[in-house]
Amino acid sequence: MTERTEEETVAVEIVDRIAWVKFNRPEKRNCMSPKLNRQMGRVFADLEFREDVGVIVLTGEGEAWSAGMDLKEYFRETEAEGLHAIRRSQREAYTWWERLRWCEKPTIAMVNGWCFGGGYGPLFGCDIAIAAENAQFGLSEINWGILPGGGASKVVADLMPLRKAVYHAMMGENLTGKQAAEQGLVTEAVPADQLKARVTEIAQVLLKKDPNTLRATKWAVRRMTEMTYDNAEDYLIRAQEALHSYGGVAVRKEATRQFLDEKTFKPGLGAFDASKVKG
Repeated sequence: MTERTEEETVAVEIVDRIAWVKFNRPEKRNCMSPKLNRQMGRVFADLEFREDVGVIVLTGEGEAWSAGMDLKEYFRETEAEGLHAIRRSQREAYTWWERLRWCEKPTIAMVNGWCFGGGYGPLFGCDIAIAAENAQFGLSEINWGILPGGGASKVVADLMPLRKAVYHAMMGENLTGKQAAEQGLVTEAVPADQLKARVTEIAQVLLKKDPNTLRATKWAVRRMTEMTYDNAEDYLIRAQEALHSYGGVAVRKEATRQFLDEKTFKPGLGAFDASKVKG
């Protein structure tokens, strides 16, 4: 096919407050090029603060989620331009991955197929990752003489048990979606024909929860991984105080009223009706 424009490298559809964001280079197994990375930056800058978006799902067009960085466009062509081009391309990629990690909205990776190398960056950036059981995950860098860079080694070290992470990085063997779930790389794996339905189900549950509390919770859990217990305890106290400044008191009072007075919900079995919060 003819070369895709920068805007065409990412597809976005918003349905019932769920933004479905697709890597859109199926002919390249959705490899991330400088064009795609720049467009992803624009897409997330827009979606993060839209009132008609409550949850963002990241997936891929065709048979792949993302096969990683485009070896020709991201590596060879930028290297030919010199160090300044390499640093620019890295910044364009890492900036939107960072924005994804700290996105205001809940994010879900819907891994529909191949997820390799650089694809681990945005995979880690999403709050929840649901994979098709037959998806393929791989760090193939060892097979062509480089280490898993771009954060990929950090991703497996954080998400997987150490022995599994080292084996995965050193052997260059693929994991199925089911194996990736068993080893902690993704949240859950389901049959491919149930993937979108399961992701939609999770997104709809998230949409019913208070958005400010969701944001504070996801940020808190990510911060905890780098803290001692005492530092984490102090951070969580301050985070709760900050949440109170963003409507947290009204939310807590309404949830308590529904539980104690109306007896319309039980916290262990579902969320309260956030639409009734006043102020």
